[in-house]
Amino acid sequence: MRDDRTLQADVMRELEWDPAVEAAHIGVSARDGSITLNGKVSSYSERVHAVKAAERVYGVRAVADELEIELPREAARDDSDVAAAIAHALRWNDRVPDTVEAEVWRGLVTLRGNVRWPFQRDEAMRVVRAVTGVRGVTDAIEVEPRVAAPDVVDRIREALERAANVDAGRIHVRLEDGIAVLEGEVHTLAEARAVRNVVSAAPGVTGVDDRLAVVV
Repeated sequence: MRDDRTLQADVMRELEWDPAVEAAHIGVSARDGSITLNGKVSSYSERVHAVKAAERVYGVRAVADELEIELPREAARDDSDVAAAIAHALRWNDRVPDTVEAEVWRGLVTLRGNVRWPFQRDEAMRVVRAVTGVRGVTDAIEVEPRVAAPDVVDRIREALERAANVDAGRIHVRLEDGIAVLEGEVHTLAEARAVRNVVSAAPGVTGVDDRLAVVV
């Protein structure tokens, strides 16, 4: 295991490297492979980018997000303005079906509805996170159950082997009532995220149970 001081320094450098993050306003602490981020960010999107940056660092086993969103005065919006902006963004994204709806309360957004594919749910989340004035997003979207192909697990394994940022030989997948259960080892939290993205695209997969362990 890498020592905490080295891990803390590496995460700070990764935050500084990411142009979507104002690293000077973010504090980093490390303990036994777990990173805690605190401080202030100017948007929910920046908060997400900061967490992803920490997850990319080798040796990070978990990330605790304690960042606070402090919107610039010029970015302040009431809920009706935020809701209108979200509706516009979702309507003009052809990857998100019109079955997805958003509720806004004090800048906190809840997404509801049904989609056919997990990637449509993920795209809706991505779109909403980027809307100015959003302080948080809760995913209440349901993926419609579909019958998985008999060889879906084999297809998932092949897709993992094609992925350049995944060590497929260390990952095991099984399907339980539409839920893909992932077990095995990854090198970083970012690799675990990449695995989830690949698996969630498989036909018949309605959710992912991530039991992957980060091993340094």
